[in-house]
Amino acid sequence: MDKKEILCRILSIRREQARRIRNDKLARYNKGEVVHKKQMLFHQCPKRNRWVFGGNRSGKTECGAVEAVWLARGIHPYRQNKPTNGWVVSLSYEVQREVAQEKILGYLNPDWIEDVVMMTGKKTDYSHGIIDYILVKNVFGSVSRIGFKSCDQGREKFQGASLDWVWFDEEPPEDIYLECCMRVLDKKGDVWGTMTPLKGLTWVYEYIYLNTKNNPEVWHEHIEWSDNPFLDKAEIEMLTNSLDKESLESRRYGRFCKAEGLVYKEFDETKHVIEPFDIPPDWQDLITIDPGLNNPTGCLFCAVDYDGNIYMVAEHYEAGKDIDYHCKALHNMADKLGWHRDKQGRLRAIIDSAANQRTLASSKSVAELFRENGILVNTNVDKQLFGGIARVKQYFAMDKIRIFSCCTNLIRELKSYWWSEGDNPIKRDDHLLDAARYYVMTRPLSPALPKEILSPIQQDKNKLIRANKYK
Repeated sequence: MDKKEILCRILSIRREQARRIRNDKLARYNKGEVVHKKQMLFHQCPKRNRWVFGGNRSGKTECGAVEAVWLARGIHPYRQNKPTNGWVVSLSYEVQREVAQEKILGYLNPDWIEDVVMMTGKKTDYSHGIIDYILVKNVFGSVSRIGFKSCDQGREKFQGASLDWVWFDEEPPEDIYLECCMRVLDKKGDVWGTMTPLKGLTWVYEYIYLNTKNNPEVWHEHIEWSDNPFLDKAEIEMLTNSLDKESLESRRYGRFCKAEGLVYKEFDETKHVIEPFDIPPDWQDLITIDPGLNNPTGCLFCAVDYDGNIYMVAEHYEAGKDIDYHCKALHNMADKLGWHRDKQGRLRAIIDSAANQRTLASSKSVAELFRENGILVNTNVDKQLFGGIARVKQYFAMDKIRIFSCCTNLIRELKSYWWSEGDNPIKRDDHLLDAARYYVMTRPLSPALPKEILSPIQQDKNKLIRANKYK
C-alpha cells in the first residue's frame, strides 16, 4: 500500500468518525452541546425520587431519556454504574411511540442495541412500531433492559418485577406510581418523572411538590422556556403573548395552578429560599407566634439586615403540645441559633392577640403562660388579613424576604395557599403564614449600622442619601 492509499484510508476513517460523532446525539449531550443548566441539576441530584416540572418544549423529556440511556449503558457520570433493568412509563402506547420511545431511540446508537422485542410493528422498522423492550449493550460487556409500559394497562400489569429504575414520562395515576415505587424497593432503585402539570392539584402536587410525606429522597425542579437556550426567543415571545395567564403558568413555567389561583404567586422558591448561615446579632429581631392547641403552633425566628431585608431563619411547628413544651422548644432552638435575649434571659416575641383569651383548661391566658416561661410576648399585632397578604406579596415582589431552607413547613404552606371562591383564601394549613404575616405587618426597620464599621465610601453615601431625603 503506497503513501497515497494510506492517506486516503486515514481520511476515510476520519470522515467516518466525524459522521458517527454528528449522529451520536448522546455524545453531543455529554459534551454539553445539547444540554442546559437545569437538566444538569436533575442529573447531578443524588436523590432517588426526582421530578422535573417543565413547560412544553422546555427540555424535560430530553433529560429523562438521557438518564435512562446513561443507566442502561453504564456510563452515568454521577451515579454508580452497573447493568440495569428499568421501565419507561407513558400514558398510552401511542404517546410512548411518539414521545418517550422516540427520545430513547434518538440517544441510543444502533450499534449498542442487542435486540428489540416488539408489541406491534416490524422489528426491522422498530421506530414506527410499539416496542415492548430493548436489550442494550453496556460497557461492562453484559446487557441492560429498557422496558416500556403504558398506564392504560392498569396497575395489575405493573406488579411482580424487580427494577433498578422507573421513568414516568408525564404524570401517571397514583396507584401506578405507588406500584412502581414497590418495584424498585429491594434494589434501592431510582424513580424520576418529567411532566407538564396540566391536571391541577393532583397527588403529584401533594406527594412531590409539597412533599407532605416528608420523604427525604424527594426532589423537584422547574424548567421553563427561557431555561432552554435552544428555543427561539421570537417564538417564545409569540407563544407567551398568545396564551392566557393560567395556561402560561403550566405550559411555560411548569407550575401547578388552580382556577382560583395561588395566593403568593410572587414567591419563587429558587430565589427566595436560601441556605442557612449564621445571623449576626445585630440582625436578630423577634420570634413571631401563631398559637394552637389541636392545630399546630407555628413559630418563626425573624431577622432584618441593614437594607431592610427580612430573613425567616428557623421554624417551630408542632400540634397537640402544651405551652410548656413549646416554650422549651423555642429556648432550645434559640440556644442553637445563638439568639439574643434581654438581661433577664427572656426571648422577645409577637403573638396573635387571641392569646390574651383565657381557656377552660387554665386560669391564665396563653400569653401569660408564654411570659411565665421566659417568652416575652407582645399581643399588639396587626392581624388584618387582606392588608397583611398584600404586604407580604409586596415584600416578595421586591425581593425583600429570604427564607432559610430549614423552614420546610413555611415553604410548603406558601406553595399550597390558594384563594377560594370569592376573595378569601382557603383557611387550611396556614399557621406559619399567619405568623409571617404578623411579623411583616410590624413594619420592621433596618437595625442601625454602627458608625465605626462604615467605610469612608459608605459614610459619604449615607450623607448623600440624607441630603437628598431632606431637600
